[in-house]
Amino acid sequence: MTIFEVLTSEARLAVFRLLVKYTPGGLVAGEIARMLDIPKTNLSFHLKTIVHSGLASMEREGRNTRYRANIPLMLETIAYLTAECCAGNPEQCRAYRTESGVVSEFLPVCCEDKK
Repeated sequence: MTIFEVLTSEARLAVFRLLVKYTPGGLVAGEIARMLDIPKTNLSFHLKTIVHSGLASMEREGRNTRYRANIPLMLETIAYLTAECCAGNPEQCRAYRTESGVVSEFLPVCCEDKK
């Protein structure tokens, strides 16, 4: 499954967003199940898919398994999606950035601002 296919599931997207929120420490499966109110059997399926995609890693801690979001891969994916945004039209890029309301340090640099 590709990263995009993995994130089309509302449950997997919620799990991934939670893992991002709890970076860098991550969460054990029981904490995720409790916080998202997902049955452990369903959660196990979703976590396996997320880990297989590379969006998260897992580490055994005794009887528990800790899951951590792969932040570098998340950032690479965002960069890939926005690399050609408004190519050749930096004014439009800046207008979209302002309209989005997202804090500028979380957004990619506009094409003309890279120079």
